[in-house]
Amino acid sequence: MTTDPLRFGIFLAPYHAVGENPQQSLERDFALVAHLDRLGFDEAWVGEHHSGGVEIIASPEVFIAAAARDTRYIRLGTGVSSLPYHHPLLLADRVMQLDHQTRGRFMFGVGPGALSSDAFMLGIDPLRQREMMGESLEVLVPLLEGQTVTKRTDWFTLENARLQMTPYTHPRVEMAVAAMTSPSGPRNAGRHGLGLLSIGATTGAGYLALAEAWRICEEEAARHGKTVDRRNWRAVGPMHVAETREQARRDVRWGLPAWIHYYTHVIALPFALPEDLEGQIDTLISSGFAVIGDPDDAAAQITRIQQQSGGMGAFLQMAHNWADWPATLRSYELMARHVMPRFQGSTASLQASMDWVASNRERFMGASRQAKEQATADYQRERTGSQNGTASQGGIAPKGGTAPEGVTAQQ
Repeated sequence: MTTDPLRFGIFLAPYHAVGENPQQSLERDFALVAHLDRLGFDEAWVGEHHSGGVEIIASPEVFIAAAARDTRYIRLGTGVSSLPYHHPLLLADRVMQLDHQTRGRFMFGVGPGALSSDAFMLGIDPLRQREMMGESLEVLVPLLEGQTVTKRTDWFTLENARLQMTPYTHPRVEMAVAAMTSPSGPRNAGRHGLGLLSIGATTGAGYLALAEAWRICEEEAARHGKTVDRRNWRAVGPMHVAETREQARRDVRWGLPAWIHYYTHVIALPFALPEDLEGQIDTLISSGFAVIGDPDDAAAQITRIQQQSGGMGAFLQMAHNWADWPATLRSYELMARHVMPRFQGSTASLQASMDWVASNRERFMGASRQAKEQATADYQRERTGSQNGTASQGGIAPKGGTAPEGVTAQQ
């Protein structure tokens, strides 16, 4: 269990209704990342997809290069780069460039590719995607560490391949491997000593697999002479937060139907939902998959994930566009104000200071009264002494008095 402050961020697929202007949808994505940067969120991970009409960012690297210009502090990662879709040398080159362009704020998340439709268009057998991811990682890690690599597979060739630039982040850019329920992600993360992105942490199977995922990760790391750190483990889950549970439910009625349509008619949601919207909201909440509630509900969900996993370094909200734009911004603001501090220790010392002052109030108030009384008495003594000094040294008698002996008015 890590005792470090929990980091917070988002996992931006993104999800946009197909009836919306895609250019405006992308602009809102940029605005959201800038908003999170101002609120103090730590990370934003951006997805790669090529079909389906909803997850419309094809190149997270291009998106991150633009978002880095509009932000100052938030770290930006590929969430994730689908390794079977790219020649590893070209991908490593882009990653190295982003490491420099962002001055070390870039993170490299990798996976096998989430949508089978993407693989189908590229002529890739979905059954081979995880194998191909492993082959790619075997050369990506040394390339990004500045090594020279030669390797031949049935889908890429490297001959004395090396990158032109050395890493900005040493020994290399931070990397993380996506994981759902299969052991592939944890095994690859452990084998190379990388971080872990548990994307389905709040699904039934994903939640139950959390502890086992980390066991596999540590086991593989030990087998290959690597080390892994829970601080580099991130869990992902959807949340929408409002001041009250009732307001949160009203908010998500705006965009949840489009998201549910995508997950039930285009790709597969890992559980069944009722037909009516209110029943769907109830199921998303009761299943533990989503938080649609107030800040206390969000904090309870994060605590539940921490306990199930044994501890991790970051919680990432799945960005979903269930609510309209103002309510979405408000949700993240409420997270930053009322949820994040509970897991970062930033308010405990404030409460302790308040409690200490309150418990010693009479003592401090008494000392304050005494100080004021002392100051008043000191002033009165100084004023009296000043008046007496003026009378004896000024050469002119006070009104109604007589001049000192030997002193005349003319003097």
